[in-house]
Amino acid sequence: MSLPTLRGPRWVDVRVHRTALLTAGAVIALAVAYTAWLRWAASAYPESADNCVVGKPCDSFLGFASARDLLHISLEQGTLGLLLVPLLIGAFVAGPLVARELESGVHKLSWTQSVSPARWLAAKLTTAAAFAAGGTLVLMAALRLGGTGMIDGRWNLHWADRGVYEATGPVLVAYSLLAVALGTLIGLAVRRTLLAMAAAGAVTGLLLWNLGNVRWHLLPVDTATGPATEENSFPTRFPYGSFSMDQGVTNAAGVRFQEYECLPKPQTGAACPTDTTITGWYMDYHPRSHFWYTQLLETGIVLALAAAATYGAFRLLRRRTA
Repeated sequence: MSLPTLRGPRWVDVRVHRTALLTAGAVIALAVAYTAWLRWAASAYPESADNCVVGKPCDSFLGFASARDLLHISLEQGTLGLLLVPLLIGAFVAGPLVARELESGVHKLSWTQSVSPARWLAAKLTTAAAFAAGGTLVLMAALRLGGTGMIDGRWNLHWADRGVYEATGPVLVAYSLLAVALGTLIGLAVRRTLLAMAAAGAVTGLLLWNLGNVRWHLLPVDTATGPATEENSFPTRFPYGSFSMDQGVTNAAGVRFQEYECLPKPQTGAACPTDTTITGWYMDYHPRSHFWYTQLLETGIVLALAAAATYGAFRLLRRRTA
């Protein structure tokens, strides 16, 4: 039985943009190889117990304290770098894939070769979505492989940190699909390659940033409380690894204040009255268990936006070809 092959407009898209696809594939392969090499080096060259002490050199691996230290830095930067993937996808789809054909008039040739405008657009959407989702998943898998035992185990690789959160759940794939849909819609609307690329990258980036700012308000927080004194008002007895949303101190009536406003004594001009007596502390937080609930909620919202953008693209195409 022969393997399925690309046909018709999908084959044309892959053929025309093979250089960009090969370049993206090479970058992904290099990222996977680099991560695998670093993971191996971290095991082959373990960190010395007496490293980085007075009188001993600290640059034991390529100028870093250890291979594990380099792996840690690479993971930190890599998680942030993955946030750029949807922006690049949106810009490519909007510009070279859609707007350039409309700007140059190549689409008219396709429409006269027994390919309807709707089929032409559907082919571009499905092909771009398949490559976008596949490439994103491979990069996420490489990150997970390299970050085993480190992600959510180091202070700046916390599960709720920007970049780590997106790269360790389905929401990043959803953003990549949203980028495909937005890029298609913007490319159809703008019909100018460079302008479409800039607009798609900007819109995708704004959505990613703004949804990231509101994601932790999709679920109600848990609250921990306890007694406080002037000497000890720091929150305790909350689950390890939780993501703090707000913390402070309260008076006997339960009114909340910021700690620095009231302790060790009320500050002049602050919201804490001079006769306030602090009796307790509070902390609003998301426990680790909220990770998947938030991921699924945000993924649903992003996919709904992607569906709306896809619908808008087909409506716009129909209006212009009617």
